[in-house]
Amino acid sequence: MELAWYALLGLFFATYLVLGGYDYGVGLLLARGGSPAARRATLTALGPFFLGNEVWLVTAVGILFGAFPVLEGELLSGYYPAVLGALAGVVLVTAGVQLRSRPDGGRARRRWDRVVVAGSALAALGWGALLAGLLQGLPMSADGHATGVTHLFTPFVAAAGLAVVALVAVHGATFLTLRLPRADAAATTRLARRLAPVALAAVGAATVVGLLSDRVRAGTQQPLVAVLLLSLLVTALLVARAALGRRRPGLAFAATSAALALPVALVGAARWPWALVSGTDPVTGLTVADAAASGPTLSLLGWLTLPLVPALLGFQAMCWWIFRGRIDGRAPVYW
Repeated sequence: MELAWYALLGLFFATYLVLGGYDYGVGLLLARGGSPAARRATLTALGPFFLGNEVWLVTAVGILFGAFPVLEGELLSGYYPAVLGALAGVVLVTAGVQLRSRPDGGRARRRWDRVVVAGSALAALGWGALLAGLLQGLPMSADGHATGVTHLFTPFVAAAGLAVVALVAVHGATFLTLRLPRADAAATTRLARRLAPVALAAVGAATVVGLLSDRVRAGTQQPLVAVLLLSLLVTALLVARAALGRRRPGLAFAATSAALALPVALVGAARWPWALVSGTDPVTGLTVADAAASGPTLSLLGWLTLPLVPALLGFQAMCWWIFRGRIDGRAPVYW
């Protein structure tokens, strides 16, 4: 049962990264500037999905608190700079998007756009740092408790954080190729194709830094699985670039979605059966079984979660169906 809940936690967080990822990717693209009409069209394309995507993060946190209370305590203790940075970015993006609609003139809107850009970068960096920190491990005391936070300030964590920023940027650009009018989407398609090699280079750099890191090698319990999932990530980016070149934005978006979900699967599978590893001693850490709640608690949570999953999936499917297709002059203006 612990494995099922562990997989469910990974599924919800990966879904959040995919859905919230294009939120932050679109936010990063506001750094290009452009006319007020172009920036408004960019946010209008995002508008119907914006707040609903964060529900997946709330649900993932709920699963973490309920099903893995020990892991929650150690994770927040050992990785709180990354978690706080990511959550601060989420708050900045939400506030910036909401407040830019105030009738204070174009100058105020440009300031809020810069807040959205900064928040998007901070959120992507924070979640990337958290995933990298989990993979490389953290210092743990003899009784299995996390100690210190300096382990987050390593070349691998920095490289992985930048790689997630690059993945989020190409994902956001690909999302816009699906939503903007065809005349405007052509330029975004070219941008997305240029960003795909940047993301590939960033992933490659993080991989090289990870291979050179003793902590990452010690924390990786399933190296063959890690290599397989990393290969799939690279393949997904190559497929996305090829699909963009052939004017198939739907396939490209599916590929970039996979590229953002695969790091979560990689981190979870590469450390199995450990939920947390020390990074220096491969036999020291916190196993998934030890981190999970008791059997009766997991069973009770299962009955509570059983109707929640189809409800979330149905809500997401309904949103995508109602607001499917490209925006045009008749589309409602968001922010």
